[in-house]
Amino acid sequence: MTTPPVQRPMTAAFFVQAVLSFGLSLLAVALGVAYLPLGPWERGFLALGVLFLVSSTFTLAKCVRDRQELQEVTTRVDKARIDKLITEHDPFDPKNL
Repeated sequence: MTTPPVQRPMTAAFFVQAVLSFGLSLLAVALGVAYLPLGPWERGFLALGVLFLVSSTFTLAKCVRDRQELQEVTTRVDKARIDKLITEHDPFDPKNL
């Protein structure tokens, strides 16, 4: 008998949303750079685009990392070892007091 996973796997919708936000933010910065006479409005647009790009890049990196960790064999082996230790532990055993 194994315990249910502690970490729920990431949904496909969240992964797609992260990829799309990365692409949209990259497009926003590219368009901002393309129209560069650099008045105050353009500088604000570029700053906002770069901020969005950085934040969505962190989200995309997290999604890729989480997907890879869920597929690694070592994670599943470690979980099986912990489950075995928990099922074999007897809290009422005099040695554990």
